[in-house]
Amino acid sequence: MELLWRVELENGGTVTGSALMQPGENRIVCDLPDDTLKSVTGAMLWDTEPDERIFINGFQSWTYSPECGVKDRTPSFASPLARFRPLGLERYGDYYFTDYPETPGVTHGESYAYWRRGEHFRLLGSLDESGGYTMIRYDANAGKLTLSRDCCGVRCNGTFHVFDLFYAEGAEETVYNGWFAAMGLPKKPVERIAGYSSWYNRYQNIDEKCILSDLSGCAGVLSEGDVFQIDDGWEPAVGDWLTADAKKFPKGLRGTADRIHEKGFRAGLWLSPFVCQKNSEIFRRHKDWLLRVDGKPWYCGMNWGGFYAIDFDHPQAAQYLRDVFRRVFTDWGFDLVKLDFLYAAAPVNLPTESRAKRMRRAVRFLRELCGEHPIIGCGVPLMPAFGLVDYCRIGCDVGLDWDGSFIMKMAHRERISTKQSLENTLFRRGLNGRAFGNDPDVFFLRSDNLKLSGGQKTMLARADALLGSVFFTSDDMNAYDEEKRESYRELRRLLAAENVRVHMDGVPRIEYTLDGEEQRLALPFLHAD
Repeated sequence: MELLWRVELENGGTVTGSALMQPGENRIVCDLPDDTLKSVTGAMLWDTEPDERIFINGFQSWTYSPECGVKDRTPSFASPLARFRPLGLERYGDYYFTDYPETPGVTHGESYAYWRRGEHFRLLGSLDESGGYTMIRYDANAGKLTLSRDCCGVRCNGTFHVFDLFYAEGAEETVYNGWFAAMGLPKKPVERIAGYSSWYNRYQNIDEKCILSDLSGCAGVLSEGDVFQIDDGWEPAVGDWLTADAKKFPKGLRGTADRIHEKGFRAGLWLSPFVCQKNSEIFRRHKDWLLRVDGKPWYCGMNWGGFYAIDFDHPQAAQYLRDVFRRVFTDWGFDLVKLDFLYAAAPVNLPTESRAKRMRRAVRFLRELCGEHPIIGCGVPLMPAFGLVDYCRIGCDVGLDWDGSFIMKMAHRERISTKQSLENTLFRRGLNGRAFGNDPDVFFLRSDNLKLSGGQKTMLARADALLGSVFFTSDDMNAYDEEKRESYRELRRLLAAENVRVHMDGVPRIEYTLDGEEQRLALPFLHAD
């Protein structure tokens, strides 16, 4: 396969070349003058069989990234109403910096892709995104693969990596192991963690009383060393992280963390370090900390009535974040953090660096602040997080129903959906234990405050246990009867499963070995085309 590539510069200069794609590493490098990058593109012929399935990774954790057929397309927004600018839905994904042709047979994404026919994979992955996200677009109608570097506006001078690519064919394990070995990230065992999150039952409606009540319920079900995580709602406002909400937690969080430890659990806490909501003290008092684009604070989306990005390069903002994590770990005694909405750290290309390079630098900064404390990353472009976070969400938030309301279905690829979250768990499974431990989001056993069927709950819980490294629920375990306690214990046994394989043709299924016996989980709610 011959890749024809082209670099265009702002002053009108161009550099072109070609490279024969070989199995393994393909690093395409050229010398560029002192200038500004306008575009970097590449194209090659790439045939696909009619029954072949196509996966192209989406922009961030929540982006819906399914396998597609040769006639499918990658949608942006299902309704023009979702493009209403004050909502800011385009800011959750890549919509504002790339075009979506909305053409049947054209699929699109970032960083890596595979083509699968039966059990045979053809994997194409970036080896280094610091020069800019590797944008991948495949037109099955024309049999054409187009690549581009997301680097418009970045200065260049000297050696430039046009593309750093890895290509392999073969079995699933073979192609993924080869790709990660080429990146210097060989597969390694990841501690699988289980526990509780307050979010998908309480949401922001938490206080000390209900958290301690949920903790009491968990004490009769969870195991020593499991995680009890307090999610969003403990803080006075998003962005104000140095104190707990005085009305909800009048004694602060140190005592709550101590109570979690007394039960034998690890204490986890949710934060969103790179953003602040517009009614926070940080927003009101430190507008100079906000990340500005064209002179205006960068609006990240509609959560919490609207929220904005913090510039972690601002010296005082950076020191504030250091103080925050010192407070969380040293003063309050938390063991683990879930860090959310991380995409906000790097929304645009800058003359000094691409948005991908800045994103990698932001995650590295968080790694520095957290030291050896485990990080669950969330809402983050995946490849910049490779090897830096311990665990990472690889799908959207699950919902309290299967696939959302009619209105929700008109929204973006990052919308809430149990169905789409489960599909991402299946199709991003190759990252688990290589890039990080995959977090498939929570499962449920409860019946109240939930609209999932029994079969949907079972399928979600078992798939999470078999394919993920984070096994959390948001149920109030005080309400568990003995039948549900036994169901939970049976699910925990799945964490010991070995030789886990996924087969997507026909009715999707997961096969695995448990206690020396071959077993199978069918996924009829996700029937392939």
